[in-house]
Amino acid sequence: MGGPDKGTAKKRGFIRRLFTWKKLLGTFFVVCLLAMGGLYAAYLMVPVPTANAEATMQSNIYKYADGKILARTGEINREIVGLDKIPLPVQRSFVAAENKTFYKDNGVDIKGTTRAAWSTLTGKGKQGGSTITQQYVKNFYLSQDQTATRKLKEMVIAVKVDQRMSKADILAGYINTSYYGRSAYGIQAAARSYYGTDASRLTTAQGAYLAALLQAPNQYDWTSANATGRKLVEQRWNYVLDNMVEMGWLPAAERAGMKFPAPQAPKPLPGMEGQTGYIVEAANQELMRQGVSEEDIKAGGWTITLTIDPKKQKALVAAVDKKLEAKLDRKGDKKDAVVQAGATSVDPKTGAVVALYGGVGATEHWMSNATRRDFQPASTFKPLVLASAIDNRSTTQDGREIGLNTVYDGTSKRKVVGSTIPFDPENEDDRSYGSVTVQRATNSSINSVYAQMIVDVGFSETKRTALALGMKDGKDFVESPAMSLGTMGASTLDMAGVYATLDNHGRKVTPTLVKNVQHRDRTVETVRQDSKQVISREAADTTTQAMIGVVRNGSGAGAAGDYEAAGKTGTSENNRSAWFVGYTPELVTAVALFGEDTSGEIAQQVTLTDTIQRGRANGGGIPASIWGAYTERALEGGSDASFDLETEGGSGAEPTATGSTTPSQEPTRDEDTTPPPTSTATVPTPPATPTGTTPPEPTGDTGTTPPEPTDEPTRETPPPTTAQPPNPDGNGNNGNGPGRTQQPR
Repeated sequence: MGGPDKGTAKKRGFIRRLFTWKKLLGTFFVVCLLAMGGLYAAYLMVPVPTANAEATMQSNIYKYADGKILARTGEINREIVGLDKIPLPVQRSFVAAENKTFYKDNGVDIKGTTRAAWSTLTGKGKQGGSTITQQYVKNFYLSQDQTATRKLKEMVIAVKVDQRMSKADILAGYINTSYYGRSAYGIQAAARSYYGTDASRLTTAQGAYLAALLQAPNQYDWTSANATGRKLVEQRWNYVLDNMVEMGWLPAAERAGMKFPAPQAPKPLPGMEGQTGYIVEAANQELMRQGVSEEDIKAGGWTITLTIDPKKQKALVAAVDKKLEAKLDRKGDKKDAVVQAGATSVDPKTGAVVALYGGVGATEHWMSNATRRDFQPASTFKPLVLASAIDNRSTTQDGREIGLNTVYDGTSKRKVVGSTIPFDPENEDDRSYGSVTVQRATNSSINSVYAQMIVDVGFSETKRTALALGMKDGKDFVESPAMSLGTMGASTLDMAGVYATLDNHGRKVTPTLVKNVQHRDRTVETVRQDSKQVISREAADTTTQAMIGVVRNGSGAGAAGDYEAAGKTGTSENNRSAWFVGYTPELVTAVALFGEDTSGEIAQQVTLTDTIQRGRANGGGIPASIWGAYTERALEGGSDASFDLETEGGSGAEPTATGSTTPSQEPTRDEDTTPPPTSTATVPTPPATPTGTTPPEPTGDTGTTPPEPTDEPTRETPPPTTAQPPNPDGNGNNGNGPGRTQQPR
């Protein structure tokens, strides 16, 4: 019985002898000595290098698709200023923001750097922890790589730099080499970009904002930041000022009276006039979505080949100039000055953006009208409701499958049935159509029909289809009946991509502006087209068939030409935007007009009514004419190509509905009876009657009674206007008689 106990005791004794406190202490000292020796060796072996490549930045070259140079950018936007030119409170704001122990430390923060390095090594993400000296070393001597090796070099070089340079010189170097966003390197360029002044005239509040910017220049730019970004930068600004008070650099009373100094809107660098600035910025944004940081782009050394076709780009600009700008007096007429145009043209087979129009010029109106998403696409969204209905095999409230020949009640102000959210939209001019087919409702953009259709399809189903096609989600993309009228935000780039997917028979098309990227130090993947089938071919092709009718027999007749085309008009509520988005088998183009008053400190959305023309500006007017002029020139006069459609019925013409209860004395729109422009393409003869589409029985929810109060936003009624000549989007009458409310189309 004693054998096992003795064996166990011997083992325990051996372990005690192996791990005595003397041996453990000795091992600890040896490890410390080795670590110290390693650090000393690193100190001796790591020299202070010369300035890195980013300290002598190169230009970026942007090329058209054919290889011709569009633009060169990347000239160093930096002017070195001495610390004596920078107000002392501004100097101190950078220390308060980044490194409160700057004047006391030896160039490194061991605790902070170790924590940051450990987070990087263990995959917990990148963290700060560098002193101002370390950041200066990183900016001027090293790279932006987040690696343990670079961090070790940074620490060693920082210690040496701290020994060789004064704190004033280090601070000046840091302030002058840091990147502040907006292509601004150094405090002088930043002061001019954000506040239009020299660094010597910066206030303490302004200096604190510039110091706060360094943590995230792109995210913290007040003029372009979202609500979260603005909240974060204000918090950071307050943090800087509170630290200054804590350190005795700013009186508490002065701090209490400070207000956040909102910077001015950004201005483009020289050479970005005309459409060039819009195209370059859109390309840069795409590169950033592909993982290239703004700092890396601005550091230069990039050769970026774009998908822009110089001939098509020239054609698009010429179309806007002829159909819009030639008719405006922007300098002499305040109403004309509010009209903004944007357009994007895409190859539906490749997703290549072949032309882009961002506005009158990037140096005059920096916000790109091609990529902005703050205006509603209006009724250009209606085809997505139809596509979702076909794709989901949706049925009406009484069980009829939805198709082009399905009959709906087109009564103006008709209350939708089957929704817990009340909605009773008014048709344009408050016109009631009675029983109409889906094709007729699409041709004439009847609000009441599509409001009911989205209820029949389902809000979530429709939104899912829209997102799959390429729409972007957002807080204004609310699931409700009003969604059918395009009440969310969208850009011409977004809508061109959505319609390109429809043109491509339901296979996803992602618009891309960057064809190829080259850099001597890295490789960047460009956007790849996966061509995934996001909706059925039948759904896409049936939607295309419906929109052929819009161009041939409906509100988009102004876009017709010597080519087969499909498209949809859109005019938002209160006439703040007017759209035409359309396509041929070879080309998809979205054109929009926006009402924007930029005369004040903050741009405001305003109506387009009585601007480019007297009365309402409709999507079938100027936008459709721009689209037609561009498409004709882009296709070199026309095209014999025709759509290859697979549908179960419908022709783009308007079938005759049976059993309609509509009174015969309804006014007739001219465009519904006038033959469409001659075209080389033909459409099949429509059936005499709709297929299986018995009209719904009349209900008490007709549009003859005033709508009951709802939670929906109240429509604003614009000032009355006088009757005008026929308008292409108004089906032969412009709908601007006295007292008429402008409704979305």
